[in-house]
Amino acid sequence: MKRSSHPASVVPTLPRLTQAQAPLTQSVEVVNERGEREQVQIPAERPLTIYVDKRELVTLMTLGAQPELLVLGYLRNQRLVQSVQDIESITVDWEVHAAAVKTRHGIARIEERTASKVVTTGCGQGSVFGGLMDEVDRIDLPAAQLTQAQLYGIVNAIRIKESTYKSAGSVHGCALFCGEELLIFVEDVGRHNAIDTIAGWMWMQAGEMAGSDKVFYTTGRLTSEMVIKSAQMGVPIVVSRSGMTQMGHAVAQQLGLCAIGRATNRRFVCYSGADRLLLQPELAVVPPVAPVAVG
Repeated sequence: MKRSSHPASVVPTLPRLTQAQAPLTQSVEVVNERGEREQVQIPAERPLTIYVDKRELVTLMTLGAQPELLVLGYLRNQRLVQSVQDIESITVDWEVHAAAVKTRHGIARIEERTASKVVTTGCGQGSVFGGLMDEVDRIDLPAAQLTQAQLYGIVNAIRIKESTYKSAGSVHGCALFCGEELLIFVEDVGRHNAIDTIAGWMWMQAGEMAGSDKVFYTTGRLTSEMVIKSAQMGVPIVVSRSGMTQMGHAVAQQLGLCAIGRATNRRFVCYSGADRLLLQPELAVVPPVAPVAVG
């Protein structure tokens, strides 16, 4: 039997992560429209200060659902680390609201690379390091397609998903799909936190999960930052319940990324990359309900 000349795939050395837990909601007393007092749930929001090799980097406001993955994905999407192997450990301690990141070899020119900030439209984050467009010209998205039936399956999966939003509101949700299969769903006070958590989760999968056959979903609008982060994760198709900004559209066009917005029930608009969407217009027509026989 002839042996393959290709070396076996090497599983990257994954960082050690704590499993810090924090309540996602808390109960508060409100007065309703009838003048009655009642208890309702609201999302928790807490600061998390990231220290990299004992150097304070940034403070994120977060729900705190999966803080270690959030920190890992944040470092990835800010282009501060190039590989999951660059990180030795991430330790989150909610008593001091801090995340301690230990790298294996440090981050080159970290002061220079974090000196310039760009204020963004993102809630719960507010700024990104360096130029937003620096990486765009180097990104080459893989060929991928999505059928209209799969799109409807994605929208329906989000619709029936139990979530903090349904119980407390005031949060954004993001998800990663393979076809219609929901791989991970993350909620946070900001959509950027949610996509960063997904990026961290992808890195923690054995061999690093590829984004080429994945679809990214967000309840928030598709801004330039969201489009770039999806592209950095190698995901060529994004779907939003909301709309899209002009700069987000320009970046998506440049990348050849398929951006689908206003996706609710059977409605949607495809802003860019329509060649990646296999249309099935007949599915957009809701079949009539048969009359119920009486007697």
